[in-house]
Amino acid sequence: MPSDQSNKNAAETSWIKVAETDDLAAGRVMTVTAGTLSLALTHFDGQYAAMDNRCPHQGGPLGEGSIEDGIDGQCWLRCPWHGWDFDPLTGKPPGGHEDSGQEMYPVDVRADGIYVEVPAEPQSPRTISHVMADTMVNWGVKRVFGMVGHSNLGVAEALRIKERDGEIGYIGIRHEGAAAFACSGYAKLSGKPAACLAIAGPGATNLLTGLWDAKVDRAPALALTGQVNVQVLGPGSFQEIDLASAFESVANFSQTVLHSSKHAELMTLACRSAILNRDVSHLIFPDDVQTLPADDAVEAGTPEGRLGDLAVTPSAASIAQALDLISKAKRPVIIAGYGARDASDAVIAFAERLKAPVLTTFKAKGLISDKHPCGAGVLGRSGTPIASWFMNEADLLIALGSSFSDHTGIEKSKPIVQVDFDPMHLGKTHPVDCPVLGDIGQTLAALEEGLPTKLTAEDQTGEVAERWKIWRDEKKSRAQDDRGDGLNSASIFATLTDLVPDDAVIAVDVGNNTYSFGRYFECTHQDVLMSGYLGSIGFSFPAAMGAWAAVQDFEEFSGRPVVSVSGDGGFGQYMAEFTTAVKYGMNITHILLNNSELGKISKEQKAGEWPVWQTKLHNPSFAAYARLCGGHGIKVTDKVDLAEAIQEALAHDGPALVEVISDTDLL
Repeated sequence: MPSDQSNKNAAETSWIKVAETDDLAAGRVMTVTAGTLSLALTHFDGQYAAMDNRCPHQGGPLGEGSIEDGIDGQCWLRCPWHGWDFDPLTGKPPGGHEDSGQEMYPVDVRADGIYVEVPAEPQSPRTISHVMADTMVNWGVKRVFGMVGHSNLGVAEALRIKERDGEIGYIGIRHEGAAAFACSGYAKLSGKPAACLAIAGPGATNLLTGLWDAKVDRAPALALTGQVNVQVLGPGSFQEIDLASAFESVANFSQTVLHSSKHAELMTLACRSAILNRDVSHLIFPDDVQTLPADDAVEAGTPEGRLGDLAVTPSAASIAQALDLISKAKRPVIIAGYGARDASDAVIAFAERLKAPVLTTFKAKGLISDKHPCGAGVLGRSGTPIASWFMNEADLLIALGSSFSDHTGIEKSKPIVQVDFDPMHLGKTHPVDCPVLGDIGQTLAALEEGLPTKLTAEDQTGEVAERWKIWRDEKKSRAQDDRGDGLNSASIFATLTDLVPDDAVIAVDVGNNTYSFGRYFECTHQDVLMSGYLGSIGFSFPAAMGAWAAVQDFEEFSGRPVVSVSGDGGFGQYMAEFTTAVKYGMNITHILLNNSELGKISKEQKAGEWPVWQTKLHNPSFAAYARLCGGHGIKVTDKVDLAEAIQEALAHDGPALVEVISDTDLL
């Protein structure tokens, strides 16, 4: 029953369930949490008691101690650190200690569990971390992925308050690398930055791969890392590394938050840099700085007056030169890259005016539907023979937001009109006939207005349809291949083409599964996310977590299903995050092609006339693993079962995994 020790006003306290009645055996102690309080719950002499968990000596956790016989014949709760003793029911010391005893809290044993009465949560004191968290929210940061630890607790507390008040969403991950990849996936879908939180040392360095993925694919991201106390920086304290140097290359903006910093302005600059430069920003928070009191007069930063019109209008001269080339071309081809994704409607309208095929880079897959009369699929190593054919037959290439990567294989000898908002991308790897600096949408509008009424260009849409028929017949033929070693890629992605919803967000990984996705999967209106320039294995599932969060955070994506595709090697990198997806109820369907091999590397070894070496993998049953984690998991070994398995997974409300045993060589 409740103790008489509390005379607090009921309106200022609350009863919180801390344990089940069978959680704590007689004569034992355990640590419990009630609100923001850590308590030691004891069960002794038929009674329960709750006291402050911190030993007054050096803060040792009493809940990790034990109830032992003393030399005086009495039983005592003994601190595990230095052996200080306390009465297990009253919290009083045996004598000789300066402290008068532990603060006690009333306990009520009810039918459904053990409750403790604690004061209502006090208003958190305003610190510089609160000022900076307020600034993040003002700049539109809606989501944080991270891991709370001993060197970021001050920042974590500020984020906790923001989450409590519904101003920010927090997802606690199992590995910081997944947090950074989730930020990258979030930004690639939404165009908006999310934040990743890590401790000093290894937590911070674990972020680097995912942040590099965001950087090279121009996805805004914000990294918040803890650090050791300012006064011990330099000598090599526990988990101290030079984070400024470690993040120097990956972060466009990186600063250490100091006692004397203009804290709101620092966060403003970090957010502003991430958004304007489409790059990584990084702030380092020394432990002792995070909890410094903030002056009540200090205001959080806002974006008002800090962002101008970002549109880049092309020059009249470059438009005139481009129009001259386009008006003379008989077989122009449009190559749409990732930089044109935000102008997809304008790209399609321009293609319809020219009746020209649209080839996309792999990163831009889905920009135009493969069912559209002008859609000619992906160009390059991950592409279709349709796109390659039109590239070869073209007499002018109109490259929109493409980086001309080797993977794409744009033919440099052809006449080229290149449009990009970044001047450094124009003619980046070789000269082009007409470089145009401008936003894709504005540039296409200017070109559309200047085109002559009668065009020289031929109507190529009939040829697009013919080429698709040839390729679809070939895909159907390949889908029948069976060597008895698993399903072939053509059949897997034909089934996915039929079943994945038109509005899905699809995160794809790296490896043979990715090449097959680019070649065989036919997009309608799906958004495709990938680790483009970095090409990092393990990207897809954490990126899908980020995409799921963006679907929750932005109304324009609301209700869209999220699908991810990987091989067994890729999923194995961050498979622990499946438990994260279960914890937060993420509705993600993961398609896992399991060939028990790093198949892409085996293929490269064979192509280089090397022996295949160290690419075989020892795997668990991934479907069983998914079920053990609390999600939906099913294994497919026969093609006739594939469609039903995928339908079940898509219908499941929560994380689902379809493990498809696939043939390494039937790509």
